[in-house]
Amino acid sequence: MKCTVCGATLETVTTDLPFKVSDKTIVILKKLPVIQCRNCSEYLMEDEVFGHVEEILSRIDAGAELEIVPYAA
Repeated sequence: MKCTVCGATLETVTTDLPFKVSDKTIVILKKLPVIQCRNCSEYLMEDEVFGHVEEILSRIDAGAELEIVPYAA
């Protein structure tokens, strides 16, 4: 599969990604499986992974400033 941004090859990797869930809250998901560009770091998530990410983020305490959560499939 080719990157829609730069045209380089995409590969399946596990990475840590931050998500801003409110004005004050950032969540870092650890060991998240994504499809990432080797060149520009653009990434895609499979639908199943994205659904699980949404579920995880919906349970986050919006009062916290930073949470680090392991992604478990």
